[in-house]
Amino acid sequence: MNKKILLTGAAGFIGAFLSARLVRDGWDVTGLDNLNSYYDPGIKEDRVKMVKAAAAGSPGSFRLVRGDLADAALVERAVAEGDFDVVVNLAAQAGVRYSIENPRAYVESNLVGFFNVLEAVRHHPVRHLVYASSSSVYGGNEKVPFSESDRVDSPVSLYAATKKSNELMAHAYSKLYSIPATGLRFFTVYGPMGRPDMAYFKFADTLRAGGTIRIYNMGDCRRDFTYVGDIVEGVVRVIGNPPEVRVGADGLPMAAHRVYNIGNSKPVQLLEFVDTLQRVLVEEGVLPEGYDFAAHRELVPMQPGDVPVTYADTTALERDLGYRPSTPLEDGLREFARWYGDYYSCRE
Repeated sequence: MNKKILLTGAAGFIGAFLSARLVRDGWDVTGLDNLNSYYDPGIKEDRVKMVKAAAAGSPGSFRLVRGDLADAALVERAVAEGDFDVVVNLAAQAGVRYSIENPRAYVESNLVGFFNVLEAVRHHPVRHLVYASSSSVYGGNEKVPFSESDRVDSPVSLYAATKKSNELMAHAYSKLYSIPATGLRFFTVYGPMGRPDMAYFKFADTLRAGGTIRIYNMGDCRRDFTYVGDIVEGVVRVIGNPPEVRVGADGLPMAAHRVYNIGNSKPVQLLEFVDTLQRVLVEEGVLPEGYDFAAHRELVPMQPGDVPVTYADTTALERDLGYRPSTPLEDGLREFARWYGDYYSCRE
């Protein structure tokens, strides 16, 4: 490959770390992001600075195009002019609960935006289209661990429905236009420079401010927490291994489309997760010694759109790409706590 890539959502959590990794690996990365205000745009701007700093001493390059995926002309122009080998679509309106409050944002970004990417790639072919799906497509499935072959037709949130729709859209375009495409079902990504709307980040904010954290389903939830560095490694391996376009018995191209789980495969009970987070926040100096955690936590019922467990079966990822995420939860949370302490002490 000539190593030219368009990466949407480049100022996002996964997108920024992936961009930094790619430029170090010698890719010329064009990032597309609208840097919207769903959460603090300042963190997004700082992620962009982090990527540019990585590019400054790397064989690859990075440039950012500010724009919205819902702008069809912008997306078409970006893909047409870039002569890209790969397109990675990470841009999306994230968050399960927010999809209940503002559903239109999910339709515009996750459905219309992804359609615009598919149309652009249809007219300007690339060697591989990689896109973010989500573990949320599994809904309330009771069979665990979740496997890519499981049925995923019972979403419990609009966010989940849009991600399953992305998989169906990509499959159809792959079949019709011979587009090699891979969807990635990410499982509860966490780490430094993350999204402030994620539980671990909100817990840190709340505890630091002396507030009370709310632990849903009375603490009886399990999440397959996956460190951002492990996610990036998985995406990089996928990028370099596009599915092969083959012809079926009817003489027509078959869909060169596949889906992988990327998760740690070690679901953690939410109360254990909170205990670990609190401990590393103290040990890394974010919270004072002797902090009274019991006085700052409340067990509450399950919220609409949530599920009791997420658990990735990564057999396919291991079989095809020889990779399995493995960062222990405590190590990942410690990296977050160190970054959090440094980042916010600089702003006070």
